[in-house]
Amino acid sequence: MLINKKTIQTILPVIFFVGCSQISINNSVRTNLSNDNYTIVKTGLDILMEKHLDKLNGKNVALVTNHSGLDMFEKSNVSRFMEHDSINLVKIFTPEHGFTGMIADGDSIESDTTSKVLPPIISLYGKSRKPTLEMYKNIDLIIYDIQDVGTRVYTYISTLGLIMETAGEANIPVMILDRPNPIGNKVEGPVLDINHKSFIGQYPIPIRYGMTVGELGNMIVGEKMINPISDLIVIPMENYESDFSYDDTKLPWVKPSPNIVDLETAFTYPGQCLVQGTNVSDGRGTYTPLKRVGAPWINSEQLINRLENEKLEGVNFITNKFTPVPIPSMAVSPKFQDRECFGVDLNITNRTLFNSVQTGVTILYHLNKMYPDSISIKQKSIARIWGSDSLFIQIQGGKTPTEIINYYQAELEQFKLIREKYLIYQ
Repeated sequence: MLINKKTIQTILPVIFFVGCSQISINNSVRTNLSNDNYTIVKTGLDILMEKHLDKLNGKNVALVTNHSGLDMFEKSNVSRFMEHDSINLVKIFTPEHGFTGMIADGDSIESDTTSKVLPPIISLYGKSRKPTLEMYKNIDLIIYDIQDVGTRVYTYISTLGLIMETAGEANIPVMILDRPNPIGNKVEGPVLDINHKSFIGQYPIPIRYGMTVGELGNMIVGEKMINPISDLIVIPMENYESDFSYDDTKLPWVKPSPNIVDLETAFTYPGQCLVQGTNVSDGRGTYTPLKRVGAPWINSEQLINRLENEKLEGVNFITNKFTPVPIPSMAVSPKFQDRECFGVDLNITNRTLFNSVQTGVTILYHLNKMYPDSISIKQKSIARIWGSDSLFIQIQGGKTPTEIINYYQAELEQFKLIREKYLIYQ
């Protein structure tokens, strides 16, 4: 073992790097764990540590993780691994936002190989986004354990594919410790056209794909979405059902990244990410990002009247004004910094009925109709998010939100049929 248990106790506060502000958990959870009428989901991490430690015996392990890799008792995977003499943790890889999850969107992250108490921490969001074969030297098993948000444009799943590709080249197996999809199994949005593949869209899947990361990993391998393909082991969860939202799991909520501040934001994100392809603010630079839109030239009342006339299910809109400012880790240079913006906030009234992508498309449609001389829909940016050129072409051509949504329904239904083969939780 790299570090003895006495050292572990000394550095535990460092290893357990999730601060209290990152975690939202009902205080009754620990008490209720002993209640026979109470069921908490056990993640792949919990199941690995309870039942499958033999899979790690004698192996040099690399862990792909960040602050979100917690067990059901809020203890980090790193600390749990380092407590076991049978686990030889030799390297840690981290995705966008870094080991602590506190680095702002898009900021490059340096590797850290200088720690005297932790294995080398290698950034996969800096000079390299795909691991090199040299990085995999002396590694026998790669374990992926990161909480995702269930949206194609979220870069953690892109990192998953890239670590699997290099693992395939190196003939090293990958193990995914499965975690909940916080927004459930609903599917929304167009399937990515592979000609528009990018780091925010690696696979031909919809914007909201309705799978856990373990299920998605099985699909990536089964449908040969990467090349070469690594051997994959998925450690499933227990007590999990496919239609669960994150709060159904009774697990502690940890912000997966700085701007996914709560579960409701995870639900709005699949549609609100479209706003990032425009010159309209999505609320970054405030403490409720991704649940609002605004700009200095928007008339809130007129916009809300148009949106209410659409009769979108599961959501209502509230007029608002806000002034984006830099916020450490959340927003470095937000749109319209220090300028008052007017717009609307999204309030989800029914998660089951709420269609995030439809809502995002509807907002863009009406902003383009109302302010054609002020709004800028950036063709390349919106194509990377949408996964094709069709949204830009259709909005510019005056297609209605219903026409835009109907356009991709056939390919979405085909995706659902393919997805069935890889679902673990029925």
